[in-house]
Amino acid sequence: MAQALPKLVNFDEFIEWYPENSEVRYELHDGIIVEMPKPTGEHSDIAGFLIDELNAAIKQLGKRGFWNIPKECVVKPNSDKSGYEPDIIVLNRENLVQETRWKTESVIEYSSTVKLIVEVASQNWRDDYYKKYSDYEEMGIAEYWIVDHMARASKKLLGNPKLPTISVYQLIEGEYQLTQFRGNDRIISPTFPDLNLTAEEVFQAAL
Repeated sequence: MAQALPKLVNFDEFIEWYPENSEVRYELHDGIIVEMPKPTGEHSDIAGFLIDELNAAIKQLGKRGFWNIPKECVVKPNSDKSGYEPDIIVLNRENLVQETRWKTESVIEYSSTVKLIVEVASQNWRDDYYKKYSDYEEMGIAEYWIVDHMARASKKLLGNPKLPTISVYQLIEGEYQLTQFRGNDRIISPTFPDLNLTAEEVFQAAL
């Protein structure tokens, strides 16, 4: 018997459908609602550690109250068929006035509101390296990190041998330029130039 195809939904339908106070995270990928894997303890440790470090960096820059890291939000790329909930997003609160859906739906639509997005790679790492990479680049997100503490991605992406890697993508003339950090490399961030943090310190947060 032929299997029925799933009903495709657009972004507005996804937001309207999203269960209130849900303990499960969902994203919209090419019109299909996807239940996100429950984060492992290591994933949560790294995300929590980075939030602490980035909040300290925000304070050091004198941007406390102007930039912040919300508990959750949904980023709408240029496509009406996708919507992502980043592990970490740094917002410029001064630009939230242009986000007409922020107060009622926690939706971000403009790249100028976003200073940085961070994804901690998990079993669905391909989404981070391909789908989200492409959509964030097209949208104009200035800086995007992928923290691959388990070296899950392919050798083509991480090199051979594969090692835990933090990939930092900086938008230059509309295209992402990649710099990768491993071991005792200090992470170079265009948004946080004074950040004093090595890749290994991030990875150690998962131990």
